[in-house]
Amino acid sequence: MSKFIASWFGIGYIKGGGTIAAAVTCGLIWLLWLTQVGKNDWILLLITFAITLIGIYVGNKVEPFWGKDSFRVVIDEVAGMLVTMLFIPHNGWLLLAGLVLFRLFDIVKPLFIRRLEALPGGTGVMMDDILAGIYGNIVLQIAILFLHI
Repeated sequence: MSKFIASWFGIGYIKGGGTIAAAVTCGLIWLLWLTQVGKNDWILLLITFAITLIGIYVGNKVEPFWGKDSFRVVIDEVAGMLVTMLFIPHNGWLLLAGLVLFRLFDIVKPLFIRRLEALPGGTGVMMDDILAGIYGNIVLQIAILFLHI
């Protein structure tokens, strides 16, 4: 079960799984925004926190089988994408921009992101993507502020 969850229900087995998992998460965010529950940004924060904790747990469980930060583990991309969109206006263009920014920061790994990968077990797996999500969120918040979106 840990492998199934860590791979985000099998997405991690697909080539480009990280990007696919982030894109699927965008779809889930969009669907959540369409619901009455999704209108409350604090719900997205709670979901993000829960997925992060689950990701740390399953990351620890699968590391002995798959090795450190395996490409199959994509629940970290799910959490990172969720962080990117926390407290961002519910807008499809911002969601797309968030996807691009998150994947850019996740792939390039600037400003201490790579250092977080060195943390042990599932914590290292999750925290680099959380920081990439934080950077993506900051860039979106600045764009919203200056572009008056």
